[in-house]
Amino acid sequence: MALATPAAAQDPVKTVPVHFAKGTSAKAYKDSIRGYATVNYTIAARAGQTMTVALTTSNGSSYFNVTAPGADAALFIGSTTGNRFSGKIPSSGVYTVQVYLMRNAARRGETANYSLNIAVK
Repeated sequence: MALATPAAAQDPVKTVPVHFAKGTSAKAYKDSIRGYATVNYTIAARAGQTMTVALTTSNGSSYFNVTAPGADAALFIGSTTGNRFSGKIPSSGVYTVQVYLMRNAARRGETANYSLNIAVK
């Protein structure tokens, strides 16, 4: 499943803990990635809650994956499913939303400017 994983795991990874402001359950981020770099957004969620993630990007080879705590494989794979996810959280813990460029774009050193919206209700 080479298409389902980011271009390279050993390359620069930025981690952004997601915290919602009091009384809110959603947050929007704007950032960019270049080449093999990735950004991991970490979100604490409880079993039964619904997580919704939407990515708008300037690069058609930019996607995101959602991974459950302790999982070996992604719960959602953007490169095969698209840039919107909504689903019930199967277990409590810290989930990771990883934004990345596919290898074809990363190899060429392309950039993706993106907006990422994350909600947990």
